[in-house]
Amino acid sequence: MRILLTGAAGFLGSHLCDRLLAEGHSVIGMDNLLTGNIDNIQHLAGRDDFTFIKQDVTNYIYIAGPIDAVMHFASPASPIDYLNYPIQTLKVGALGTHNALGVAAAKGARFLLASTSEIYGDPLVHPQREDYAGNVDTIGPRGVYDEAKRFAEAMVMAYHRTHGVDTKIVRIFNTYGPRMRLDDGRVVPNFIGQALRGESLTIYGDGTQTRSFCYVSDLVEGIYRLLMSDYNDPVNIGNPTEMSILEFSNIVNELTNCTSGIVFKEHLRIAGDPQTRQPDITRARNVLDWEPKIDLQTGLEKTIAYFKDRV
Repeated sequence: MRILLTGAAGFLGSHLCDRLLAEGHSVIGMDNLLTGNIDNIQHLAGRDDFTFIKQDVTNYIYIAGPIDAVMHFASPASPIDYLNYPIQTLKVGALGTHNALGVAAAKGARFLLASTSEIYGDPLVHPQREDYAGNVDTIGPRGVYDEAKRFAEAMVMAYHRTHGVDTKIVRIFNTYGPRMRLDDGRVVPNFIGQALRGESLTIYGDGTQTRSFCYVSDLVEGIYRLLMSDYNDPVNIGNPTEMSILEFSNIVNELTNCTSGIVFKEHLRIAGDPQTRQPDITRARNVLDWEPKIDLQTGLEKTIAYFKDRV
């Protein structure tokens, strides 16, 4: 297959490039490098089966020749990014999705949207199933990301129903691994960075808020299976093992041999910040025969090794 992948220089996009190429596909990677890093795909330079185009996907996309699949992963994805770039985040979810779908429709290609567990907002249903409509504050600071993805999902399904495009939607839950940015503000790089510097790990609030952490290779496996499937409704891909932030901090300290402990600070909660997060992956198990394989300790050891060279 010849695949267009937007957001190719990002954390997830770069790992997808590697997987798609390893499967024998050719990849056209597109990224404006607003939050992506060209270093993530530097090792692919010079390959005949990989092309990089520096472009903002909110502008018209022209690709010569046939395209078999479009994978739309362009978007700021961490709170520090989408709060810094709120309008760009909304535009890439709306205009970017529209443009990418236009390529798929014109080329007769299948289309896969990278959506997010954030479409569930601060959930009133736990764990979160794909048929849960969510609890999102549309006008809150986080709404720029949540609503961009919710709009993108609506646009994808409109193209599926109206134009017959073979579409797929993956709702991605907390994912971690090498190539995350150390300064992206998410809990995994925050804690690992602090621990490797010998600092106390900072917990905002009492640490009872929960997350479910999926290693990047597991996520990529689920996404690839969804791309190759005939399934069109949204699918949660994430690790259903839920833990509190306090539990997670203790594991990071243990694996990094950090003895500086933990400090608790006032919860700087952004309106709509989810207090619980856990995917129901029944659909992924049934439709894709997928579930995560990498345990947290193994995944964190790989991630810590990556960050050791960057702290």
